[in-house]
Amino acid sequence: MNPWLGVGLALAALLGGGALLGWQGVVFAMTGIVFWLLLQMSRLMRIMKLAGSAPMGSLDNAVMLNAKLHAGMRLVDLLQLTRSLGIKQGKDAYRWQDGAGDAVEVQLAKGRLVSWQLRRAQDGEPAP
Repeated sequence: MNPWLGVGLALAALLGGGALLGWQGVVFAMTGIVFWLLLQMSRLMRIMKLAGSAPMGSLDNAVMLNAKLHAGMRLVDLLQLTRSLGIKQGKDAYRWQDGAGDAVEVQLAKGRLVSWQLRRAQDGEPAP
């Protein structure tokens, strides 16, 4: 979700709650906002626990990961797909490799996927 949309919805809830129910409405809106933030934090902690328990830079199938990637994907979504932390290759560049030797190298900018390359084990060249 767009962060500005979330801020706008939170402000609308606060203003609407205050206008309709007074200070009790503001408290009710704040309760909803805190609950939403706790849900997001819980999701992030679950993903990081799963990614931290797996061997670094490993995944089940690099070809399937390559098929699921798309530009603009967030780092959290990428970690959810790989179920492990990537091996850092450079500034904002990470690599995951499967058991067959195929690897996916990704380039991030501001926490979003910009480009990626599939490297096959048999030829060492990037796949189209």
